[in-house]
Amino acid sequence: MLGPALLLAGTLLRSPFNFFFPDQLRAVAEHPGLMTAAYTTFLAGNVVMWAAVALLAQRIGEKRPRWAAWAGVLVTVGLFERTFHAGVDHAAFSATRHLGVEAATELVAKGYGDLHLFSFLSFTIMFGWFVLAIAAYLGGELGKVRSVALATMGLLPLGVLKGTEVVSVVGTVGLCVALVPLGIRVLAEQPKPTRRQVLTAVPVAVGLGALAVLSTMG
Repeated sequence: MLGPALLLAGTLLRSPFNFFFPDQLRAVAEHPGLMTAAYTTFLAGNVVMWAAVALLAQRIGEKRPRWAAWAGVLVTVGLFERTFHAGVDHAAFSATRHLGVEAATELVAKGYGDLHLFSFLSFTIMFGWFVLAIAAYLGGELGKVRSVALATMGLLPLGVLKGTEVVSVVGTVGLCVALVPLGIRVLAEQPKPTRRQVLTAVPVAVGLGALAVLSTMG
């Protein structure tokens, strides 16, 4: 439920600006808070999506194990690749702040086509969602309409410093249509937490928050 919502929010936050990286970097210089929020929200949604994909693949696997395995692997690798792209985005944002828009744009332009591991796996970003949509339909987890909605995520543009196009909104809205109702259903199937579990969760949450703060110091 959270993953699709965060991806949609990040997509909408950066929608006022032109799609290609020179315009994205110019927007970073002119609207740093908004652009940081947009890219961070999208990254958070992308990371959270691994859990949704894993659960969906597990449910599909009860009837279609091979489809579930291939779909889960392809989409997960695609999520890894988008996370890698987000790291490059962050470096470009930092360059814009410290070097200025023109220098950062020139730096990104010079290295834009450089090969790396994920250059050979870019097809997973789009292709994986089509396979997962077919698998979800064949496995009986999603009907025709929501399977097609899930497949629209394959239309989402890929690459470094990509802004929002119409297909970006279509894809993330489609993801919400496909998975949010499933998330609600899954939550409804879970047993209610006990008082002991709730009380245990409080110190765990505080501890994780403390670790998060400490992580920023290294």
